[in-house]
Amino acid sequence: MPGVSVDVDIADTSDLPTEGYVTALVETVLSGENKTWSSVGVVLSGHETVTALNVEWLSHDFDTDVLSFLVDDGPDGLEGEVYVDVETARERHAEFETTVQDEICRYIVHGVLHLAGHDDATAEGSRLMRALEDRYLSLAPQ
Repeated sequence: MPGVSVDVDIADTSDLPTEGYVTALVETVLSGENKTWSSVGVVLSGHETVTALNVEWLSHDFDTDVLSFLVDDGPDGLEGEVYVDVETARERHAEFETTVQDEICRYIVHGVLHLAGHDDATAEGSRLMRALEDRYLSLAPQ
């Protein structure tokens, strides 16, 4: 199983999932996707960091909820990073009738699914990813 790290660079962590839960959630997705992984890093951050990455790497000058970067696809497996905008989760969770933690966890799963090769650029891809998010969120240890 890959190494999973969680980094937090925001001041208020009171409504964030624990590192142990994030690790279990990521491992659930990795196992279910049947891929060989070397490591996945999850960074829980804010608008400033995620938007700066969005501008630098994707030339998108706007806030987004999650970004995924496949770092390496070598013989030891895939290595990637997922950057979650916690501020977006805090701003939008109510419109989805969920908690901040649940919204963050959905973003994490979504990001890992992108690392696994899923794409939500089409309506069908979006439906598939939403179904996979629901599945993995239901399977993750509580």
